[in-house]
Amino acid sequence: MIRKGNRDGLILVNKPRGLTSHDVVNCVRKKLNIRRVGHAGTLDPQAEGLLVILVGRYTKFFSRFVDFDKEYEGIMKLGETTTTGDAQGEVVKRRGIENLNESEVRDVFSSFVGEIEQIPPMVSAIRIEGKRLYKLARRGIVVKRLPRKVRIYDLRILKIKFPFVEFYVRCSKGTYIRKLAEDIGERLGCGAHITSIVRTSVGPFSLKEAVNLEDINVAHLGEYTFE
Repeated sequence: MIRKGNRDGLILVNKPRGLTSHDVVNCVRKKLNIRRVGHAGTLDPQAEGLLVILVGRYTKFFSRFVDFDKEYEGIMKLGETTTTGDAQGEVVKRRGIENLNESEVRDVFSSFVGEIEQIPPMVSAIRIEGKRLYKLARRGIVVKRLPRKVRIYDLRILKIKFPFVEFYVRCSKGTYIRKLAEDIGERLGCGAHITSIVRTSVGPFSLKEAVNLEDINVAHLGEYTFE
């Protein structure tokens, strides 16, 4: 049950682009002078949007929040594949998109609705044999990753202006939007990478309810609790 009024609880934060989720946690710790702070679901540094911050005894509810479905809006660029799957990486392959049409793009998007398999990207927080993949990637090490099943409940194109495609997705936990964009690009035969990701909801919580990081204060602790 979600209700308002208690001191211990959660804070809905609008994470800006460029910060890691852990950066946000550290900032909240300093602002509130509380050590026991965590987040419920990583956002990539280059992603922005809703980050659920758990404070005090509510950190024990981590597993409940992680299981929530998520919603995102993103922009992908067709015709370019990068080392990281986003615009921060180096372009490793360029392919023409002159023969692509909107109908073909829409058909491929539709084919990703339902249960799909994703191979986690190397630039991710997943641990393999106790080591974070992104740390291995920084050292130029690539390891084998097994496919994981995730579910895409809804995937809609919001706008097409080649080479960019703006889209909305509602998905299960563990879905990588960067990888989704890459896989769509590969199925189209041209490659792709993500240029923008905004998380707009986590379960019942909306980005519209979130507070900017610089505006957080102790008063926000009592706004939402979870039991």
